Amino acid sequence: MNSNWYKLAMKATKVTYGKRLLLKGVPLIYNQKGATLRIGDDCIIKSSFLSNLVGLYSRTIIVTRTPEAEIVIGDHVGISGATIYARKSIRIGNHTNIGGNTKILDNDFHPLEIEARLQDDKSKIGTKAIVIGNNCLIGCNSIILKGTVLGDGCVVGAGAVVCGTFEANSVIAGNPARVIRKLEQ
Repeated sequence: MNSNWYKLAMKATKVTYGKRLLLKGVPLIYNQKGATLRIGDDCIIKSSFLSNLVGLYSRTIIVTRTPEAEIVIGDHVGISGATIYARKSIRIGNHTNIGGNTKILDNDFHPLEIEARLQDDKSKIGTKAIVIGNNCLIGCNSIILKGTVLGDGCVVGAGAVVCGTFEANSVIAGNPARVIRKLEQ
């Protein structure tokens, strides 16, 4: 099911998107007032159970949570049932595919210190920008944590928990994720 009607809701929160954005199912895409959420040309966002046979647990969620947050998604990006949640910055390069049920989180969601948690002090939530290069492939059920930098052409194995900086053309897998091989350039 094509959900082009949802683009009206996206425009209401000042989400900008390029030509030929295809929505399969109904995502949850929300841009905090003052934040930046930009989706490039020719992107596909899958949010219905049968839109990706890997078995999506939920629809795609793309959210900027603070006025200074930014999410920039390049051209020709495919996203399936993923959560992309920014308090600071998440940048995803062109021709990148994000597998089913992946989580990309540039923050800890809650403060780590007990006192800050008890006071629900959102200013103490740890954040660090995420950069995902061009031509990356992120396997299903992966978690990309704050501060991660993936060079162009990286492949993340299914179920990996990724944190750190990885050179271009690295194959990354495991928990914690590590480079298991390099691809030919």
